[in-house]
Amino acid sequence: MKTLSENRCFGGVQGVYSHPSQATGGEMTFGLFLPEEAETGAVPVLWYLSGLTCTHENAMVKAGAQRWAAEMGVALVFPDTSPRGEGVANDAAYDLGQGAGFYVNATQTPWAPHFRMWDYVTEELPRLLFNAFPLAEESQGITGHSMGGHGALTIAMSFPGRFRSVSAFAPICNPTASDWGRKQFTAYLGKDETTWAAHDATLLMKKRGFDGPMLIDQGTSDQFVDLLKPEALASAMAERRQGGTFRMQKGYDHSYFFVSTFIEEHIAFHAGALHA
Repeated sequence: MKTLSENRCFGGVQGVYSHPSQATGGEMTFGLFLPEEAETGAVPVLWYLSGLTCTHENAMVKAGAQRWAAEMGVALVFPDTSPRGEGVANDAAYDLGQGAGFYVNATQTPWAPHFRMWDYVTEELPRLLFNAFPLAEESQGITGHSMGGHGALTIAMSFPGRFRSVSAFAPICNPTASDWGRKQFTAYLGKDETTWAAHDATLLMKKRGFDGPMLIDQGTSDQFVDLLKPEALASAMAERRQGGTFRMQKGYDHSYFFVSTFIEEHIAFHAGALHA
């Protein structure tokens, strides 16, 4: 692992690191904020998964999360959204290929050799982090924005007991019924739609739900709301009687202005579960 940068930040350290990845077959970069408490012991960790077109850097720079994480003694992990580099497949569209990994393991040509973001985020990167940094493996939460909200929800529901809490900002809620999902799942996973269900938060909610607190924020003026399909997940939560909070935030769009407005509340929500 290489240290690309480390900067003092709200009493802690915001680092950026890279490492060779077996899962994606190339070099991967991630951000990690460690609060001051990490100098004397392991701290709880909140995973932040980013959305389409993003790298590890977007939320790290735009969300304003470090201030609140420092106050609440929580580490923040900012993974990249896809493999990158020479020899990695790509597409001219912004919502497929590099920057659009969708947190799945691709099985189709030409994506399969590198686009294994599910394994990267759920297996390889956690193993590296918990071996290299003072992070409390038993105290994890996960959140994300848009495509990353999709990833946070599907991962949380797929690993019972791993995460104490889950939240999301404007997540892609029902990708098997949306152009933000059907296009990418066909490319990455193939035409057999039965293989898509494991990566749809609405279908997972109906099947198993989440055994812990859940918080979802969606802006009412989100320009992509028809692609996100929040009503499908809200209905599934109601049908299952899932404990949680689903908030429609009046006038907010899909941008990081929206995320930064509510990030304090999300980190406080997770901190309450992680420090319990």
